[in-house]
Amino acid sequence: QVQLVESGGGLAQAGGSLRLSCAASGRTFRRDEMGWFRQAPGKEREFVAAISWSGGSTNYAASVKGRFTISRDNAKNAVYLQMNSLKPEDTAVYYCAATRDYSSTGYPPSYRYWGQGTQVTVSS
Repeated sequence: QVQLVESGGGLAQAGGSLRLSCAASGRTFRRDEMGWFRQAPGKEREFVAAISWSGGSTNYAASVKGRFTISRDNAKNAVYLQMNSLKPEDTAVYYCAATRDYSSTGYPPSYRYWGQGTQVTVSS
């Protein structure tokens, strides 16, 4: 059974940091592009960051560029999101996702596998 499981969410103060992890199981994801998305209450799911299968290319939403860093460890079948300088508007449920459609970075329907999400709450 293919699974993506996020962890590391929680409560942080504005200006603080959190590190999210996504553990993949069921098959190797070393050929998948991995992405992080988030969804705040009453809003649509939005792209946060993506990393190519090799880790050599990354993409970020403008709202998090310079503050968040995505990375992966293919040996561990894991992907991470380091979030620094957090803002209250970063509050959302964060999802890890995987795709082998390399032409649709950041487009949620192109991601085949999704985790259940982890809550991140940033207080002002």
